[in-house]
Amino acid sequence: MARGLYFSEFELGQMFMSGGRTVTEADVTIFAGLSGDFNPLHMDAEFAANTQFGQRIAHGLLAGSISTGLGAQLGIFEGTTLALLSQSFEYKAPVFFGDTIRLRLTVESLTPSRKGGKGVVVMRSEILKQDDTVAVTGNWTVQFRDRS
Repeated sequence: MARGLYFSEFELGQMFMSGGRTVTEADVTIFAGLSGDFNPLHMDAEFAANTQFGQRIAHGLLAGSISTGLGAQLGIFEGTTLALLSQSFEYKAPVFFGDTIRLRLTVESLTPSRKGGKGVVVMRSEILKQDDTVAVTGNWTVQFRDRS
């Protein structure tokens, strides 16, 4: 049985907030290995100390990937999602090792299918750090099944 929300259960402006997840050095190392992105900004403490950030930062796509997991933990997608149609990321502030991030999703548009039984929900996504700094923004476009 589906635990997620059906298309008709979403409302414009509806907001969902996830719990937090702390980004660790191990996360960054594993992500570098998976992606092949060993940029010294992420991996080399001495190099990163001499950048505008003053320390190593997590990969932007790592923060985005973690946000996808945080979204899944909300339960709204479980069993009712038909497809993730698109996902975008715009990087606003660095995520440092030890930062705790959480995800805020806000429903921006609802488009029912002409054939019925499903619809598309566009949500504004914001990845927030522990001090409420917005680190990453973007949109998730998701097709959900409906009850009808």
